[in-house]
Amino acid sequence: MIELIEERITGTQVAYYIVCKRKLWLFSHQIQMEEFSDYVIIGKIISEESFKREKYKEVNIENLKIDYIKVGNEIIVNEVKKSRKLEESHIWQVKYYIYRLRNLGLNCSRGIIHYPKIFKKIDVEYKEDDTEKIEEALLKIKEIINMEKIPEVINKPYCRRCSYFELCYI
Repeated sequence: MIELIEERITGTQVAYYIVCKRKLWLFSHQIQMEEFSDYVIIGKIISEESFKREKYKEVNIENLKIDYIKVGNEIIVNEVKKSRKLEESHIWQVKYYIYRLRNLGLNCSRGIIHYPKIFKKIDVEYKEDDTEKIEEALLKIKEIINMEKIPEVINKPYCRRCSYFELCYI
């Protein structure tokens, strides 16, 4: 059952699940406001301009889009982010990518989140209990997506910079 769910869930949806259930629901119902957000556009530019020499950039595997991978003794997932403000969601997005790659039989147990704007990086180690946490999250994500009504506004400080702000507060 989890396999069928994971085939349709993207890394973005996993990140949105951590940040805001309402944003997850809107995005999953094809209401996508990111293209109108200056913050998202800046993030895309940072990602495109960083790590230009990497061989495997914007890797598409099934419905996943990974910023870049390093291939050696194992695959290392690399994601480029603008800010550390939503770091937990970035970590779980990377762990989800690792989970999916492992389910495909690929050797992958770690990732790196890069914050080029502040010259920081976070190493992400995949632990065995992460599988259970991800599978629980996948079931909850499916429940949220299938809700008839949109989840309530969460009213967090980071909401003001969200690309969905106007759909929640205006």
